[in-house]
Amino acid sequence: MPLIANKKDLSRIILHADMDYFFAQCEEREQPEIKGKPVVICVYSGRSKDSGAVSTSNYEARKFGIKAGMPIVRAKKLAPEAVFLPVNMELYHGISDEVMEILREYSGTLEQESVDEAFCDLTGKVTDFEEAKMLAASIKEEIKQKVGLTCSIGVGPNKLVAKIASDYRKPDGLTVVKPDEVKQFLAPLKITDLAGVGKKTGERLNELGVKTIGEMAKLSTDDLIREFGKAKGLWLEQASQGIDDSPVIEREGTGQIGRISTLREDTRDLTVILDAVYSLSEDVYKKLEARNLSFKSVSFVGISTDFKTRTKSHTLDAPVRDLDTIRTIAGNLAKAFLDENHLPLRRVGVRVSNLAGRKGQRTLGEF
Repeated sequence: MPLIANKKDLSRIILHADMDYFFAQCEEREQPEIKGKPVVICVYSGRSKDSGAVSTSNYEARKFGIKAGMPIVRAKKLAPEAVFLPVNMELYHGISDEVMEILREYSGTLEQESVDEAFCDLTGKVTDFEEAKMLAASIKEEIKQKVGLTCSIGVGPNKLVAKIASDYRKPDGLTVVKPDEVKQFLAPLKITDLAGVGKKTGERLNELGVKTIGEMAKLSTDDLIREFGKAKGLWLEQASQGIDDSPVIEREGTGQIGRISTLREDTRDLTVILDAVYSLSEDVYKKLEARNLSFKSVSFVGISTDFKTRTKSHTLDAPVRDLDTIRTIAGNLAKAFLDENHLPLRRVGVRVSNLAGRKGQRTLGEF
């Protein structure tokens, strides 16, 4: 993907937030007793008890050599004492919603890259990189206090540099790279630290005697184009210089807004659960109003005493925009959920998705 060099990099301030070992950290939050132990999150194939692969792990497990994609059987041989858990995407998405809403409060534009990372355009929100550093520290602290997780943040003049910076001091890191520091920052880093330089490209560059971004920056444009083709060659040339003019873009239609809260005590009491659901519905609605969005889908999320996360959802035929719709559907879903699941709940959540800009959408009563 070619990058275009121009003067905009000098005037932009871009932040990239990346949650630390996100899946495993979410599980540690839900089950504090496993914190400090090696934790491995797995995708089980179902063919046998241990068939499948590692999705991710915490840093304690990585010390044993456990990596993403590794067969579960192999991981258990490396660290038999580790805690092995199945992927729980409902839990991770719910916690991700909490993080993204915090980021959105600080950012002019937010581009969620995945469940655990996002770009924020701070241009116009802060006056310089020093102020951006203070704001990034505030974001990290708010996420830690409100969500209970740590994240690493990078700030730079563009998305390329900000993303590399967020990975520079993991975990719980904060790295700021000013425009006049970009080349010096990138020069000693491995070429594979550039998102977009895959295994084959890295191996070919190694064959050319290139191992660092600084060394790649010394290659001529003709050499890069000859080896990798025009588009890839030009991209590598500009990326090695830290040049990137790609914008931070809000991706409409793929987002979701949710809230999860912990109940005062484990319960199946419908009155208690509905009180929480209605309060969460109001929080979700306020966020929709602030972003001028409508929704088509509503979900109730229940986390029971066995730490499993289950969800019931309902999708409407057309976008709607009112609080009563969220409350009514989420309440009905909660009742149906309790009929189907018999364990007490420790946490509950409400989520809306299939979001869109509001252009005359109807309320539930208008159908």
